[in-house]
Amino acid sequence: MLCRLLEIPRSVYYFYKNKSLTATEVRNNQLKKKISTIFFDHKQRYGATKIHQVLLKEGISVSLKHVQKLMKQLNLRSIVVKKYRPQRSVQPVVLKENILNQDFSTKTICEKWVADITYIPTKKNGWCYLSSIMDLHTKKIISYTFSKRMTVDCVLQTLNQAKQRYHIPEGMILHTDLGSQYTAIEVESWLENNKIRHSYSRKGTPYDNAGIESFHASLKKEEVYTTTYSDFEEANRALFSYIEGFYNRNRIHSSIHYLTPQEFEELAKEKMA
Repeated sequence: MLCRLLEIPRSVYYFYKNKSLTATEVRNNQLKKKISTIFFDHKQRYGATKIHQVLLKEGISVSLKHVQKLMKQLNLRSIVVKKYRPQRSVQPVVLKENILNQDFSTKTICEKWVADITYIPTKKNGWCYLSSIMDLHTKKIISYTFSKRMTVDCVLQTLNQAKQRYHIPEGMILHTDLGSQYTAIEVESWLENNKIRHSYSRKGTPYDNAGIESFHASLKKEEVYTTTYSDFEEANRALFSYIEGFYNRNRIHSSIHYLTPQEFEELAKEKMA
């Protein structure tokens, strides 16, 4: 009846109904399943470029454009959430030396560290604060502290964690912004005692600390703004899972040859041995 209504011969209907899939169609279906698995295993955080690299690592030969085409057919898009910018009180401009001067190149680990504090919203406890330190060579978050208050002690705790885990060579650089937590006497004394040179971003120039700013942007886009934390404890568990379970050990980075920070750190330690 439908064929008569559409004026289509019944032979045409049965031809397409019984037609077997071509080799290309079979391969595309297999690729779609693989792409979907990778996409959802990484909680929708990977776009076409990273999924393409994962496929290549697994020995699947496919072009980036083909991955993009299949993802479009599957209507898969990585998470993109607008960044919220809380208002900050105006602080007087403090002139400090910018030793790093946007030179993010490194030869080994523990050569240049970058640090910053970012805001994490919760329902019960309001704004909470994440203090992080990244090694610019590996892009790994080598230590972090989550706190209900943005204090100097929070920064010192993060620094002490990093010191316990890594050998600090004399003259290493730590780059931060001009926030009062980083310009405090206690922090400056700690750095001086550990023979670390303190480098500062210029006022209103986030590109001076692009590495850690990029990490916090990824954290917000891929984790924080995709959910709502009921309290400090729930947010703390989620941040641990993201940083230790995903970012350091599973999230590949184009700047380190599509390896994870943990993999790149292990390679660097092998070269040093």
